[in-house]
Amino acid sequence: MEPESTASELTVAVRTSAQGVVVRPEGELDHDTAEPLRAALRSAVEEGLGRVVIDCAGLDFCDSTGLNLLLHTRLDAEEAGLLLMLAHPGPMVSRMLDITGVRAVFHIYPSVAEALAAPDL
Repeated sequence: MEPESTASELTVAVRTSAQGVVVRPEGELDHDTAEPLRAALRSAVEEGLGRVVIDCAGLDFCDSTGLNLLLHTRLDAEEAGLLLMLAHPGPMVSRMLDITGVRAVFHIYPSVAEALAAPDL
């Protein structure tokens, strides 16, 4: 008998526009589910369309693996001359950013529309 999987699925939607790439993960982001988001973010940075917006509204959970993925992607985007922005971080993501003290290293906006409309920094 195989053990039952307890990992929640993470789905990732990607939308490209003239302003940049919007990546929207939905579900639980942890060690077991991070790969689809990692691949989507890598592709978004490689496309080099000016800014990458991560729409956090659909994240139900994010652990240290997810946080590290966000931090590494921020560095990769910066190295490529791109802006990485977080949009619509819910209470869980906001709390994680506050507890870990990394809120200040991200450009955070209340909505995707505001992130896409923000002036280049």
